[in-house]
Amino acid sequence: MFIPWGKDLVTRADPKPGDRVLDLACGTGVVSRLAAERVVPSGKVTGLDIDPGFLAVARSIPPASGGTADFHEGSALEMPFEDGSFDLVLCQQGLQFFHGRPAALAEIKRVLRPGGKTALSVWRKVKFCPGHNALSVAMERHGGPSDTKPLSFSLNDPGELRELAEGAGFRDVTIEEAALPVRFESPERFVEIVIAASPAGGMGLALAKLNEQRRKAMLEDVKAALTRFITQAGLELPTEVHYLTGYV
Repeated sequence: MFIPWGKDLVTRADPKPGDRVLDLACGTGVVSRLAAERVVPSGKVTGLDIDPGFLAVARSIPPASGGTADFHEGSALEMPFEDGSFDLVLCQQGLQFFHGRPAALAEIKRVLRPGGKTALSVWRKVKFCPGHNALSVAMERHGGPSDTKPLSFSLNDPGELRELAEGAGFRDVTIEEAALPVRFESPERFVEIVIAASPAGGMGLALAKLNEQRRKAMLEDVKAALTRFITQAGLELPTEVHYLTGYV
């Protein structure tokens, strides 16, 4: 799900050979591996995430093109890195999940060198991501509130995003909208991937609480809502994000 957006984020951020890059909330390391290909031969990519399960997957997949990426377990609010350790900090769909967003942005600024850059993405409003919207509505109908709307899409206001970045001391802050289609084999596979990628205690926990009958009904609702996005190649869903770039 995140590969197309990861490629776009890394292309926009444009890490250079020799750069020291931090992939914050790296998950399974999609962005880390993409960035590692660009910083060879002397650069280095470091991934940081609080979830040991995601990190285990990240460590199991080597970067292509001779790049290197190291992965560390830790919190965005207290990063285990010295001041000025990185030239670039990337964060794909992570900031909205941090309990202390101002603290996380302050930490990003701390670990960047003078003149360093951060580039991050967050989802726009859930209405711009109809797949997630259909899943959220179905989960609420059959199993109670899910994390899809309040967490994944909770930082959708560009004004709030700018205020957070500038409040942390970033300069030359820019925010852009972008849209990309994301493809899946089927609606069922889309649901599986979104749930697997959700934070602990989120969509996965909500689904586990559903009995078999409710689970099937939830999936049928999602399939019905997404029928118009099914093509010969599978399910193609529009998605939209805000990109933020800021400098130290």
